[in-house]
Amino acid sequence: MAEAIQREVAQEVDHLLQVIFADRRKSGRLDLEAVEMVTRAAVHRAGAALLAELLQTSAPSVREILCQCGGAAIYRELRRKQILTVVGPLEVWRPYYLCPLCHTGQSPQDVELDVAGTECSPGVRRMLALVGSQSSFAQGCQQLEQLAGLPVTAKAVERHAEAIGADIAAREQAAIHSALQGPLPEAGGEPIPILYVEIDGTGVPVVAAETRGRSSKQPGEPAHTREAKLGCVFTQTHVDREGRPRRDEGSTTYTGAIETAEEFGRRIFTEAHGRGWNRARRRVVIGDGAPWIWNLADEHFPAALQIVDLYHARQHLWDLASQLFPSDLRQRLRWVRSLEKKLDRGKIKPLVGELRSFRPRREELAALLRTEADYFERNAQRMRYPEFQRQKLFVGSGVVEAGCKTIIGSRLKQSGMFWAVRGANAILALRCNRLSGKFEDYWESRHQAA
Repeated sequence: MAEAIQREVAQEVDHLLQVIFADRRKSGRLDLEAVEMVTRAAVHRAGAALLAELLQTSAPSVREILCQCGGAAIYRELRRKQILTVVGPLEVWRPYYLCPLCHTGQSPQDVELDVAGTECSPGVRRMLALVGSQSSFAQGCQQLEQLAGLPVTAKAVERHAEAIGADIAAREQAAIHSALQGPLPEAGGEPIPILYVEIDGTGVPVVAAETRGRSSKQPGEPAHTREAKLGCVFTQTHVDREGRPRRDEGSTTYTGAIETAEEFGRRIFTEAHGRGWNRARRRVVIGDGAPWIWNLADEHFPAALQIVDLYHARQHLWDLASQLFPSDLRQRLRWVRSLEKKLDRGKIKPLVGELRSFRPRREELAALLRTEADYFERNAQRMRYPEFQRQKLFVGSGVVEAGCKTIIGSRLKQSGMFWAVRGANAILALRCNRLSGKFEDYWESRHQAA
């Protein structure tokens, strides 16, 4: 076999040299890019020949193997299979067994090589998952063609990326189910000074079938999105030179899905516990003030300190001011800045009093003022910003908001995209896994399981 492969490689190199020298004689110069691409193609062809030779097998000595129905599958023949590998397509012959009872066929070598039910090697499927999670499936197809010389379709990128994302999601659900079955074991390790949970949500455009029976935020208009809920967990050990809190590098992990608040609560609880929630000396939950977030915090993290994102609270004031003073910029700025000072100083009671004492001319503005006053009054204990800052704690949910943009927005909310919930959740699980630094561990465990 070694001699045959050496001859194959020698032939490829000889062919390559002929092409290079012919081009140089013709043009008088060396086109480096062309030489690079030709070299890569030649190396891939030689590598494919080597790989095909390594995978070839003869008729097995074992004539019967166990079938999943409990019967015995009998060896019938060597069957051909086309496989796309990282060095290109190749053809292998492997033993094929057929069960006379249930008429199910199987090739054990496919399981051993992790190519059962697919014509893509594990290495190619890994590439498909990476490009499919990073950009549109069509762009992923182009990237693999240009960067790796692999001929794949956009549909193949979609199918394999979503399949791997769905497998990650299934493993997450198994972990969640296990976490809910009884008392969780204490996670070992050193105590964590401060551990944060941040929660947010953002709309994902979906196909019409996914919004039937759902109301839109705009009265009278059909819904076009479903909310993807995202949570992140990170730690804080130090502060910077100015005494401001500093997130520990590489400590952030993400989890998310389009699902109910109840389902998401179990998800973020499992993630936080796995990150060492029970080992944290201080535990903090930060959100934008939405009631569903605090309901989850009360249920799953009852001992945690709750903080409303300061910048989101400020935005409430600015949005309200734009409604109250739509044409008077000076008055708007003066009014907002006065209330912002109260907010930043944690003086929520006077802020609420000023909102309730304001008398607009229109009833809809009066209703809006009451809603905003209720918002600040309801979250007063979560807006003790001077106290939180003295404790060197974060008061903003910028980490999860950035996650909504980078994990969800940049991939799932591109122009013209409309998702089925199942596909969106698969890609979301894959992106959370990758950006949490867990993909290598996942792939290794998957390889070991295979």
